[in-house]
Amino acid sequence: MMDKTLAELAQGLKNKEFSSVEVTQAHLDRIKSNDGNYNSFITVCEAEALAQAQAADAVLAKREAPVLCGVPIAHKDIFCTEGVKTTCGSKMLDNFISPYDATVVKNFKQAGVVTLGKTNMDEFAMGSSNETSFYGGVKNPWDVKKVPGGSSGGSAACVAAGLAPAATGTDTGGSIRQPAALCGITGLKPTYGRVSRYGMIAFASSLDQAGPMTRNAEDAALMLNTMAGFDPKDSTSVDREVPDYTADLNNDLSGLKIGLPKEFFGEGLDAQTEKAVQDAIVVYEKMGAKIVDISLPNSKLSVPVYYVVAPAECSSNLSRFDGVRYGHRCENPQDLEDLYKRSRGEGFGSEVKRRIMIGAYALSAGYYDAYYLKAQKLRHLIADDFKHAFSQVDVIMGPTAPSTAFGIGEKSNDPISMYLSDIYTIAVNLAGIPGMSIPAGFSNGMPVGLQIIGNYFEEARLLNVAHRFQQETDWHMRRPQ
Repeated sequence: MMDKTLAELAQGLKNKEFSSVEVTQAHLDRIKSNDGNYNSFITVCEAEALAQAQAADAVLAKREAPVLCGVPIAHKDIFCTEGVKTTCGSKMLDNFISPYDATVVKNFKQAGVVTLGKTNMDEFAMGSSNETSFYGGVKNPWDVKKVPGGSSGGSAACVAAGLAPAATGTDTGGSIRQPAALCGITGLKPTYGRVSRYGMIAFASSLDQAGPMTRNAEDAALMLNTMAGFDPKDSTSVDREVPDYTADLNNDLSGLKIGLPKEFFGEGLDAQTEKAVQDAIVVYEKMGAKIVDISLPNSKLSVPVYYVVAPAECSSNLSRFDGVRYGHRCENPQDLEDLYKRSRGEGFGSEVKRRIMIGAYALSAGYYDAYYLKAQKLRHLIADDFKHAFSQVDVIMGPTAPSTAFGIGEKSNDPISMYLSDIYTIAVNLAGIPGMSIPAGFSNGMPVGLQIIGNYFEEARLLNVAHRFQQETDWHMRRPQ
């Protein structure tokens, strides 16, 4: 039961091979006995999960149920969940019990999906290694001395370790795809606006997007069918019909044009990681795909652009955490200024403080035009590069990360080196297009991710391209010991 995919569990529940309570209890037991090794959960919702599973079994027994009814998953602790502690991995929200559900959580509840718990994450989604969490770092199930990636490292680790068959994540600059690559699972960042951000605690509002983290592309399609859709509560949500993402999974890939950007295969890319990616490209060629060399000339600017835009937006979004309305409040403040200073100083970790200060500086009088406005102009050039590329090719491929998982503490004191972990993923967020990472091999015993990038709202094509690769290979079926 523990090795079954989301699709297999859903079919087994439909066929009454086992009950939702049995599946849920099995995963809760596994979390209890194994998560001490990984620290992938902040909150385990045992009582709530079993109650939801009993309700799902009642629905499954009486009538035709939604496809995922009774299947257990985990949610990244950035999604507000009614009656459950929602922390964003921060001391600032350690005492926050959400009074409502995020739209993503609500959609899964309405589909009868069981919530196992809330997964660990980099504080306020700021990090590439899951080492900035107030609740301690997450460990990679393939090697507990290495990081799982971030910020959705808890979701990636719990799926890789078999503690949950699937989990939700969020991606601001690669935070679904990079940990998916480092933990050997499948992760999809949809087009900006495809999935509601309502109730998803904001980091950088023009970049954040929720998506699924699963064992394979078929499961990601099932998750996205539930997650995607227009939400009037989210002003950035796109009112566009949601297709059945499972419908075209088996489409033939003959004639598919794959673009390989020369900028993704240069200096800084680990040699064995590059070999695994190139070997994956060969598999696609054998399936009838055609390789086209392309260029994304402004992609080299994506890291500096991102680290102006994202901190600027975070400095604005996180100003609401002031010790007055909710969240951490300092003891015995002397006056209002003291309340603000000490509550924020005690509640935020060092990486969050660093980004707030960078953002406040970039938005300050005299520097707005020089930094923030210029970064937004460059962002348009990065998006135009993708627009030009997609006039020549159907999808773009390359490495998800420049190397496999690095050691815990290895980059903690070198923020620039840490930021470069997302060098191949950030441009996708700046352009607002969809991208995903799938397992594509190993380097020194650690998973390598292949990134697949598509044009706006072409998630179905990405899932088809990923699924066909997974029918030809077994990298996605490998499990850590």
